[in-house]
Amino acid sequence: MTDALSLPSGLMIAAPRSGSGKTTVTLGLLRALQRRGLNAQPFKCGPDYIDPAFHSVASGRPSYNIDSWAMRWGLAAELLFEASLGADIVIGEALMGLFDGVSQRGCWGNGASADLAAATGWPVILVLDVSGQSQTAAAAARGFQGFRDHVTIAGVILNRTGSARHVRFASEALEAIGLAVIGALPRDTTVVLPERHLGLVQAEETAEIESRLNVLADFIEANVDVARLSKLARPGSVAGGGQANIRPPGQRIALARDAAFSFVYPHLLAGWRAAGAEIVPFSPLADAAPDPDADVVWLPGGYPELHAGRLASAHRFKSAIKEFAETRPVHGECGGYMALGTGLVDAQGQRHEMIGLLGLETSFAARTLHLGYRKAELLKACALGVRGDVLAGHEFHYASVLSSPDDPLVKLQDSDGRPLAHGGSRRGWVTGSFFHLIDRGG
Repeated sequence: MTDALSLPSGLMIAAPRSGSGKTTVTLGLLRALQRRGLNAQPFKCGPDYIDPAFHSVASGRPSYNIDSWAMRWGLAAELLFEASLGADIVIGEALMGLFDGVSQRGCWGNGASADLAAATGWPVILVLDVSGQSQTAAAAARGFQGFRDHVTIAGVILNRTGSARHVRFASEALEAIGLAVIGALPRDTTVVLPERHLGLVQAEETAEIESRLNVLADFIEANVDVARLSKLARPGSVAGGGQANIRPPGQRIALARDAAFSFVYPHLLAGWRAAGAEIVPFSPLADAAPDPDADVVWLPGGYPELHAGRLASAHRFKSAIKEFAETRPVHGECGGYMALGTGLVDAQGQRHEMIGLLGLETSFAARTLHLGYRKAELLKACALGVRGDVLAGHEFHYASVLSSPDDPLVKLQDSDGRPLAHGGSRRGWVTGSFFHLIDRGG
């Protein structure tokens, strides 16, 4: 793609900060639109595995991450255009606060959700948590108007409201500055989805997911003017895209896929398939072996620490991985990396024996947050690419490294360009790191 291409009418659901109710609104809205017979295409701004999985269940369409720091514009534009084909409306969910990003520009932005709104022209619906305030909410919203060129605030949904008087005070002040109030959500803890230390519990783990989503849709339908909101959507466009091919790690990829290993970006899987690769899933938790005819084994991130006992006793899986690694590449991302190590200490302090292909020892007994964008330069050819390739992605985990005696896999730096100490591990055909790949680094 080289010329500007049209996108369906869309909206961005954003907020001043995390925890304001964006995901509640987005999921309830997606399911409400689906129940009205509309094809709503979801997107998620920034690096996030959890929300897109819920988006997909709520809408019936695959949800994709769009990241301005770690994703080339060509890839972002291609995803936006291709995924939106056949959609009646697009709903994008922002990450953190609308304008929150890092200080240094990445591929085509600094990671802020506002980058996507500005690039597509889709207007923003602002979700405001008005607990403990009323008219002051208008002052906060006023700051969003005109803060950045090409970003339009089209309306507001009030969240965690109290009495009708509370709603009236806040609404009158917002309407006075030209912002339409299209919904007011009362405080209601019954519609909250369960959470875990990396965010929401995964969609496939949530009991009665369909009924939960329908409750969210009922909540939105009862408290938001969905028809009025839909009319605020505006057509978007993407310009200057071009093909942004994703190189698969092999022709036939054995992909670990279950509750312990589920963090795989949908755009990577789609890109691998588009390049002609075949993906063969298998379940380590079911003690399954990878396809013996595969060219590479890929162990993605997830929650191995919650299933460490089962993984430790999955002897068929572990022996098959060891045999595979004698002749072909095996790569692990974050949780998959920890599973390739010698041992994992869970939150209760119990050590579980992992595969042992790398010398890595990790622990969750003392949680330490590691979070942020990463640039990674490969120090040796592997499943990720050739030596010298620069990759863009992120890191998000709470594990502590107790020991890591192997050679480093990458030269790692944060979004400010500062070098970071732990650049993963490599031993023979086996590689791994806490780094989650999003795209080539520009």
